[in-house]
Amino acid sequence: QVQLVESGGGLVQPGGSLRLSCAASGFTGRIKNLIMRWCRQVPGKEREFVARIESGSDSTMYGDSAEGRFTISRDDAKNTLYLEINRLKPEDTGVYSCNAYRRGAMTSYWGQGTQVTVSS
Repeated sequence: QVQLVESGGGLVQPGGSLRLSCAASGFTGRIKNLIMRWCRQVPGKEREFVARIESGSDSTMYGDSAEGRFTISRDDAKNTLYLEINRLKPEDTGVYSCNAYRRGAMTSYWGQGTQVTVSS
């Protein structure tokens, strides 16, 4: 059974840092072969793309709001996707979810999300 479990969220003061984790299990083969993304959901708004890491090459792409302060990475040996966020701002608040899929596949998998709240 495929499962994605996020962790690492919490209440952080503006200017702080967080590293979110997404533990993947149940996938056939290495997670390096998956396209994996982080997205953010804020109540009343559509889910927003934050960052993506490509299958194979591990090239990365970021949403407009994430450029410069967010870093997506993964540890293939630990089957874990990460999102490091620096210089946190109140507008970074939301539920961060990870997503994984194979290129060309019909099925996309999502985790339950982890809440990040940036407030003083």
